Formats: sequence, C-alpha cells, structure tokens
Amino acid sequence: MIKDTELLFRFEKELNPQDLNASSVAAKIVGYGEISVIFEIESMPGIVFKRLPIFPERRRAEKYRDMYRDYCAYLTETGLTLPASDTCIVEEPGRPIVLYIAQEKLPPERLGHTLVRQLDKNACTGIMEKVIFELGKVWQFNRKRQPALELAIDGQLSNWVMLDQKGRPQPSYIDTSTPLYRIGGVEQQDPEPLLSSTPGFLRWIIRLFFLKDVMNRYYIPRLVYTDLAANLYKEQRPALVPEAVDIINRSLPQADLPLTVSEVDRYYREDKLIWSVFLRFRKIDRWLQTKVLRKRYEFILPGKILR
Repeated sequence: MIKDTELLFRFEKELNPQDLNASSVAAKIVGYGEISVIFEIESMPGIVFKRLPIFPERRRAEKYRDMYRDYCAYLTETGLTLPASDTCIVEEPGRPIVLYIAQEKLPPERLGHTLVRQLDKNACTGIMEKVIFELGKVWQFNRKRQPALELAIDGQLSNWVMLDQKGRPQPSYIDTSTPLYRIGGVEQQDPEPLLSSTPGFLRWIIRLFFLKDVMNRYYIPRLVYTDLAANLYKEQRPALVPEAVDIINRSLPQADLPLTVSEVDRYYREDKLIWSVFLRFRKIDRWLQTKVLRKRYEFILPGKILR
C-alpha cells in the first residue's frame, strides 16, 4: 500500500508537528482522535495515516508493528471487516523512532458518528444495532479462545464506517492502531511507549491511578457498550440514549445488571471531564516544551473537540 517509502521518509524529515504546511510534502488533517490525528499526504491518494513517534529504539517499534499486524489478523478472525493497511518505521537522527500506520481511506461521509448526527431515529437505531452486533463477534471469539487469547476493542461510533452493501450498511472497523490483547491472561501491550504521548509531569499519576483502568475497560462488554451509548451525547443526539440502552440490555450477558440511562449519563460526564482536562494539559506541555524549553514537541495535537 505504501508504494513510496522515500516520500514518507522525506515527510518525516521535514515535518514540523505544529505546522503540517511547513513541509514540502503537502498533507492535511482529516480527523481527530483523543490521542492522535488522522491525516492524508496529498501525493499518496486513497490512504490515511496515523503517526506514532513514541519509540526510543527500533526494536520496540518493530514489536509494536508486529502486534498491530497480529491484532488486525485476530479481529478479522472474529468476523469483523477491516480496511487494507500497511506500516512503515521511519528513523530520523536525534528523534524518536516513528511508526506510521497507513490505512485504506474509506468514505468519510459514512463514518458512524457522522451518520448519527444526520439521520433520523430509525436509521440511527439501525446503526447502533449493527455496531452492537459486530462487537458481539469479539465477545463470542473471546469466550471460545480464553484464556489462550482475549481481544479488547473500542466500539465508539467514530471507529466504524458504514459501507453500502446492496443498500444495507455493512460496518467496517477502523480503530486498529492501539492493539490490545491478552495471551494466557497477560496483557501484551507495553503501555510505556503510549505514555510518552502524555505530559511528563502527569505520567506517574496516570501510571498509578488510571492506566490499568483505561486498558482494562476495552475487554469488558458492559463498559464498551456504555462508552458506545455515551457517544450519543458527544454527537449531540442525547434523545437516542434510551433506545441505545434498550438495545444494549438485550445484548448484555444474563449475569450482568441492566444498563441504565443515568449510568450512561454519569459515565459520559466523567469521561468528558477526564479527556478535556487531559487535552488541556497536553497543550500546556506543548507550550512548555516549545516556548520555554525550546525543544521539539513531537505530537500533532487535535484542535477543539466537540463533546
């Protein structure tokens, strides 16, 4: 998929993470996540990229790349549809090792969160049912494969593209850049490279109080579904939450207590506060690194995120 690796190396060499236009290799941001941005390189049409400048040595970048490939293979084995993807490790002297993850560009107008903002209640209910059905494939896979293998997944609406298959939406899962899975009950992802994207003065707090909770939540169906329903607040469709909760309760394991709207509301308010404060601290850290310490800040931060 990445046919011109030399161009990617030149892009990285010339890149100013605070100004994509500074490079002679034209690029533009096309989407925002909580941690990273998604961008296109003009001369590589049909591909979107995520850039992970988080590795102190090549060996760790190669391990992450291999985990990414395995994770995509496992998700495909569950029955999920994934876009074609590729990777490239780029080394530039004096900088962290960078892993680029390239993915086939799917129609942005078919992103789940975009559709939910635009469509009527019945159509949105159909999308929620589709996503919950797809997530069920992962839980079924885990039940069969545990404890040998267990997959985590972030099911929020922005991670799905509803492709048109003979007039019916067929979900394609696109958020594969943070591979989380356990083998024999042991988490395979090393969180330390991921922590390098957080402000240095917060890392010990995140490591001590939040890291385990954040990584574990994506293995628990109830929490994944709660996060999905809470997405509807973020996408300005709160009236759809009760219907989403009803759909989720039909899919929860019988041993689980039914999910409630108030539980989703509480989760959303807490999650919104955490990510808003976290982004604010990242921007403070960028200012300290670039303006006070006169250092290069490696990360491309998202702009204002609608919540």
